[in-house]
Amino acid sequence: MEHAVAQRGKSRPQMPKRTPAGALYREFFSWVETIVLSLVAVSLVFTFVVRIIRVDGDSMLPTLQNNNVLLISPFLYEVEQGDIVVLNSHEDEKLYIKRVIATEGQVVNIDFDSGTVFVDGVPLDEPYINEATALRGDETFPQEVQPGHYFVMGDNRNHSEDSRFSSLGQVAKQDIVGEAYFRLLPFGGFGKVG
Repeated sequence: MEHAVAQRGKSRPQMPKRTPAGALYREFFSWVETIVLSLVAVSLVFTFVVRIIRVDGDSMLPTLQNNNVLLISPFLYEVEQGDIVVLNSHEDEKLYIKRVIATEGQVVNIDFDSGTVFVDGVPLDEPYINEATALRGDETFPQEVQPGHYFVMGDNRNHSEDSRFSSLGQVAKQDIVGEAYFRLLPFGGFGKVG
């Protein structure tokens, strides 16, 4: 009890008073720091993990429509037959969106009378196209896909400039920007790209 009384008689050291302006200042810079770090994180994600692109044209109908907005993944991506990829076109500095029909070493042949595409002698099952392949292009068939390259075609076969044309030809691995894997817009088509 004595101890408590003795403490009461001593003067306490003065604590510095916090001003409302100082607290406001700290709160403001805390928010600024959070916003800046968030923007840096989002920038890193959209630079190295995903990209957003807009479909320009009808070459991938009915799978993709003009002006669809897609997420693509350029990060550590291994291209496989059937994938929908975004690629660089050196001809006109645009990005193209096409489906991978064949990979290196595979042989592509197209029977333009029946409109059937063959890979290694096997007809492709293509539920994603609306009409048979009739547009010939200027490439000759059959053709073997060269090492480090891919043979690509648009799903809208008769309205697509793709590997059937020498202006694009077989696409080099380094020209593949990434896989189109998710549709953001329109909201009615929101979801995984097939």
